Amino acid sequence: MNHTRHRLIRELTTAVTVAKGGPRSGQQQRHSSTDGSAIRYTHSTASCPHMVGALQQGNVADARQTPAAQQPATIARNTVRLEDARPYSEVPGPKPLPILGNTWRVFPIIGQYKISDVAMISFLLHRDYGRIVRLGGLIGRPDLLFVYDCDEIEKVYRNEGPTPFRPSMPSLVKYKSELRKDFFGDLPGVVGVHGEPWREFRSRVQKPVLQLSTVRRYVAPLEQVTEEFIDRCQALLDERSELPDDFDNEIHKWSLECIGLVALDARLGCLEPNLEPSSEPQQIINAAKYALRNVATLELKAPYWRYFPTPLWSRYVNNMDYFVKVCMKYIKNATQRMKQNEGRALEGEPSLLERVIKSENDEKLAVVMALDLILVGIDTISMAVCSILYQLATRPAEQQKLYEELKRLIPDPKTPLTIQLLDQAHYLKAFIKEVLRVYSTVIGNGRTLQEDTVICGYRIPKGVQCVFPNLVLGTMEEYVSDAQRFKPERWLKPNQGGSGDQLHPFASLPYGYGARMCLGRRFADLEMQILLAKLLRSFKLEYHHKPLDYVVTFMYAPEGALKFKMTPREA
Repeated sequence: MNHTRHRLIRELTTAVTVAKGGPRSGQQQRHSSTDGSAIRYTHSTASCPHMVGALQQGNVADARQTPAAQQPATIARNTVRLEDARPYSEVPGPKPLPILGNTWRVFPIIGQYKISDVAMISFLLHRDYGRIVRLGGLIGRPDLLFVYDCDEIEKVYRNEGPTPFRPSMPSLVKYKSELRKDFFGDLPGVVGVHGEPWREFRSRVQKPVLQLSTVRRYVAPLEQVTEEFIDRCQALLDERSELPDDFDNEIHKWSLECIGLVALDARLGCLEPNLEPSSEPQQIINAAKYALRNVATLELKAPYWRYFPTPLWSRYVNNMDYFVKVCMKYIKNATQRMKQNEGRALEGEPSLLERVIKSENDEKLAVVMALDLILVGIDTISMAVCSILYQLATRPAEQQKLYEELKRLIPDPKTPLTIQLLDQAHYLKAFIKEVLRVYSTVIGNGRTLQEDTVICGYRIPKGVQCVFPNLVLGTMEEYVSDAQRFKPERWLKPNQGGSGDQLHPFASLPYGYGARMCLGRRFADLEMQILLAKLLRSFKLEYHHKPLDYVVTFMYAPEGALKFKMTPREA
């Protein structure tokens, strides 16, 4: 699949010209509607009928009179009025079949794709249809509108109201709002929730979650968890100093232990050796690993579970119920400690959970907040770490550069980490950002339109779900200079050794944007930075096996055994 992906990227960045006899170019040049100079296009631009515009004609009406294949310029963006926009029915995209629609494309046997091919489908849609693609005829779902234009995406984000709707997981919505409505009631959380209930819940929890003093409080506890994880890694090494085939499971355990510390104010015991299958930590690990991974199948295949309880839906519900039970247990423990004046403040800073319980005096709100942080965080962080470590192990030059930065900042590897030290690890943070640009763990962001909107010259009706494919946008030469090259320096400032590359601010948004930006992003960044700083300051990572393909389970990550060779470095 990786070979196909790279081939598609090369095709999409091969420059051609629409103007007859025009020269070839490696990067699209943009011009306003009054510019009469030669127009150059990427492959996707040239093959995209709706990108033909009115630069030479001067207005949209004239552009419509010119056959698509002969139109030499892009539609003047952001200037088309709603009443002048092209109808939604003209948006290009794969044609649905009668009854089966487009859902058949991911059916077993007869379908074109597997669930794990979702990332490749994003590239194929762009290649075949251009910068806006309508994927309709999805059984049990509204249309999906793929938008591959960062300027249009920016416009959608900046024009959204105070309660933006993000396309959510219908399975989680059904669980919270129907199946367990008696528990969630008026406090459904932030994941899978919209409108006023979302705004009210987020406003009550976002201050303590995003407060820098709260985040700083967790550096030392998360460092301790990470040191225990590294000790466990060393114990797992074989005679060739390689980690075991199921090392990704160990990363899940580390991630879960970190999130449990933040969201539940407790050590869950996930890093203990030889866990019994019936033990609580192992049951938490199992529930976490499959809760979200089942979602991809529930969401992308025919949603029979909406009408009757399928086996997969039943497993999903059991996992969710177990999570709620665990969250209730640990939050009641935290409340009891607070009543007995046995809080877990560090240097005068209470824990996140203590802040929320004290300010809101509501155990259920704390349970729902913890549940959302765990559900969204475990797979996202662990899969991102799998990808980052794989890229480090297969890029020795970049790993060496990162090690040299860490050695300069931390001469003694036993030096405790601080926020000040991590703030100076510019290349470390740039490497993480570059991995998330090229191999975005979350393959796309999105919004459900709350009113009719003009996108790429089309009138898109209210209720359509817009998808902004991070994985494609981050590798488009139009928005990222030298996009096919892995270059962490593009994220650095000039005084930090930055390369000064063009980088559209909306080309890579791993945590989303605006009011619905990931609530736990600061903790996610902190956990990944601590792990890389501790691991790479003391160990060299190598990978000497067959290259791994990236696939989508729920997140986008390498598939296969992460058999890293882990060699101690000199102190």
